[in-house]
Amino acid sequence: MSLGGVRDEAEIRGHRRTYIGAMPGRIIQALKRVGVKNPVFMLDEVDKIGRDFRGDPTSALLEVLDPAQNHAFRDHYLDVDFDLSKVLFIATANLTETIPPPLLDRMEVIRLDGYTEMEKVHIARGYLIPRQLESHYLRPEEIEITDDAIRRIIREYTREAGVRNLEREIARIMRKVAARIAAGEVTEKVTVTADSVPDFLGKPRFYEEVAERTAQSGVATGLFVTTSGGGILFIEATRMPGQKGLTLTGQLGDVMRESAKIALSYVRANTERLGIDPRFFDTSDIHIHVPEGAIPKDGPSAGVTMVTAIVSLLTGRPVKSNVGMTGEITLRGRVLPVGGIKQKVLAAHRAGLDTVILPKRNEPDLDELPDEVRTSMRFVLVEHVDEVLREALVEVKPSVRADGDEQSTPAETTAPELSHDQAQTA
Repeated sequence: MSLGGVRDEAEIRGHRRTYIGAMPGRIIQALKRVGVKNPVFMLDEVDKIGRDFRGDPTSALLEVLDPAQNHAFRDHYLDVDFDLSKVLFIATANLTETIPPPLLDRMEVIRLDGYTEMEKVHIARGYLIPRQLESHYLRPEEIEITDDAIRRIIREYTREAGVRNLEREIARIMRKVAARIAAGEVTEKVTVTADSVPDFLGKPRFYEEVAERTAQSGVATGLFVTTSGGGILFIEATRMPGQKGLTLTGQLGDVMRESAKIALSYVRANTERLGIDPRFFDTSDIHIHVPEGAIPKDGPSAGVTMVTAIVSLLTGRPVKSNVGMTGEITLRGRVLPVGGIKQKVLAAHRAGLDTVILPKRNEPDLDELPDEVRTSMRFVLVEHVDEVLREALVEVKPSVRADGDEQSTPAETTAPELSHDQAQTA
């Protein structure tokens, strides 16, 4: 039963028989069609129910889903009690924010996170490719897509939490192969390899750009989460002549703007300890930008990333290209826990990062990660932003100039690797 766009309460409870064209509600109609009183009932898109002058369908669903009431559900058309307690209701939603709290309180929430790359390969091999072969009237002996080709499609053409776009890209390949066979251009088996994927799908849409973006100081890699899964974002900071100006761009929400101000205040309050000129703000303006300004961004997870970007800018030490981070900070530099750890780590894994800096209080969330991700990545659990800076920034080592004097130059260093059980601090 699809609930998207339902606005009339009578859709759930039915119409009273005094009205012309009265009929039972969709719950009773579905039970009549299925012919039993204990089916599994799928309520699709429960987060997209509307409300207007005809009533509030979400309020009517309270009686349907509440086990303390639904044994005596009363449809207006039947006007007798009907027992719904034996029905197993499963509702689906893309986000819980639009579901009214009283209705959400009646539900047990099960969150389904994004797939890993290996899981996507298995899903494509076991389900998507056979389904598309059947849809395009192709036989397995006419086309073969290698695992390396599937991985390249996943990395460079479909950066997503699910597999919907992956199936679309596989279907594009199938259509082109079917067209070539129908035109007589191909007489033997077509093997799609990683190198031949661009011939079918065109130029890649996504690139491994972390190393390129973080090569200069003032750019840090953060992690975010949305209703469609996690992702990575770059926070850039630059300095220009001025006087105590702070510019924030990238269509940031109020929470991220506050994080940027807290980050700058922390840096200004600890300039000597961080090796920064205490008077830098008197003669400079700071500009913090989060690229892709057409996309609104907000949330409490960018504090440590903004501090790292500012310190990287002012000290000239680039951020390591293999490091992603998430966490909020206080004015005293404490790193606070955030949500969506599993989705963020999976996004970092998809983007090729092998080290993730997380708040220490988020350590229990690591147990939710798949084994392949947990064993292939290193997690640094921190309590203070100083630990973040020690791990994230390229270490400066002295080098000798031609005149014999020492000067400091950035040098990439690798911190000791920690397992999931041993990960504590940088």
